[in-house]
Amino acid sequence: MSDAPSGDVAMSENPLLSGSLRRVVFWLAWPVLCEQVLGFLVGLYDTWLSGRIEGISELATGAVGLAAYVGWLASMLFGLVATGTTALVARHRGAGDAESANRIMNRSLALAGVAGGAVYALIYVAAPTMVRLLAMTGEDGRIVVHYLRVDGVGHIATGVTLAAAAALRGSGNMRTPMVVLGLVSLLNVIVSSTLVFGLGGGGSGAVWWIEPWGIDGIVAGTLAARFVGCLLIVLVLCRGVSGLRLEPSELRLRGESVRRILRIGGPAGVDGAVTWGGQFLFLMIISKLDDIGRGGAVFAAHIVGVRIEGITYLPAVAWGAAAATLIGQSLGAGRPERAMAAGHETARQCGLLSIVIGVVFLFAAGWLFDQMHTSSEVVAEGTFPFRVNALFQLPLALSIVYTSALRGAGDTKFPLLAHVIGIFGVRLPLAWWLGVVMELGLLGAWIAMSADVVVRAVLLLWRYRRGGWLRTEV
Repeated sequence: MSDAPSGDVAMSENPLLSGSLRRVVFWLAWPVLCEQVLGFLVGLYDTWLSGRIEGISELATGAVGLAAYVGWLASMLFGLVATGTTALVARHRGAGDAESANRIMNRSLALAGVAGGAVYALIYVAAPTMVRLLAMTGEDGRIVVHYLRVDGVGHIATGVTLAAAAALRGSGNMRTPMVVLGLVSLLNVIVSSTLVFGLGGGGSGAVWWIEPWGIDGIVAGTLAARFVGCLLIVLVLCRGVSGLRLEPSELRLRGESVRRILRIGGPAGVDGAVTWGGQFLFLMIISKLDDIGRGGAVFAAHIVGVRIEGITYLPAVAWGAAAATLIGQSLGAGRPERAMAAGHETARQCGLLSIVIGVVFLFAAGWLFDQMHTSSEVVAEGTFPFRVNALFQLPLALSIVYTSALRGAGDTKFPLLAHVIGIFGVRLPLAWWLGVVMELGLLGAWIAMSADVVVRAVLLLWRYRRGGWLRTEV
């Protein structure tokens, strides 16, 4: 069975609505998984690079990690466009309305361009405040602010790329985003490595082709890759694929299609902003752990641990994308029973993978940290807390899958509520109490993080099983 559908097919022959659900879920998820793996490896590689920049390895790791958090904020804010785009394109595709699906895609690209500019402006203005709140001062603070501002330029391109990928996935085409974003990931690694370490040679009688840029090389590689990715996916849409084609006359910011995208994506965008705000407060708590005698190694250990835990996000995001596409198209075709079954099937498949990942984390924690950082203090601070966190990878995966499933149906308000309860009602107060008051350090903070994902997973599963989302109007 080929990835469905990667080209123009008659709606009556849509294999997403007729094939074996187990096979369809797998064949939708695997291209997204490949794309996620490549993107994850880039982030992991950037963290590895930062840990090998002489003299400022812990500062560089902190800068790369903070930029990753900011990038996460940007991607969640882009959910304002991407979530509504996937839900609506999938509904129209399932109903056989290719014209409306294409109109939604074009409107979403226009919205994403504006959103990307707004996100960059936000990052530029807020960077000094974020750095100050994390107690990065003096020359260290200046370096991190510069890194964030340069990295932020790339989010202008990222917004358009994510919107285009969301539309393609809503149509059932998972392979095109995989190929484009996969090429971007490889370019990022090549350019960053070249610029960080330089190309050529130094010393007596030798001439550098490219002198080492240090930490600036990491962000320059990221920036170049993001703009190349945006260009590639726009060129693909100019040619047309999966019934979607770029139409300059349709790149508008007004009309009912825009209102529908924002109506569905609005709660997802707010969800992203609120969730990121909670995560930044959590980072502030992590930075406070330095005050009880652990130095910069605690913050660096947290960044390394979060990067490694990103492995769990890979299948969760991939199978979540499959759930959103299947549920949207099934509801568009008037098949609510297939929509309900699709979410549970994606959760089962992804849940099994997350259990395997958790077992690997449990037994390989020390080795993983040792490979990621040269500082023995960072390894010592992170290893045991990470082993405890390894026990909670299943609820983490389920919370991501069921969030995507509900959003695929257009139900974006309940995930927002669940995330607010988990982060502000559980994670933050518990992290402060265990990590700072009880002086359990990073272990206490990560216990709180694990409790948060358990609460969210329970709430989202409860919502999904009740089935009210089957009647969501988009």
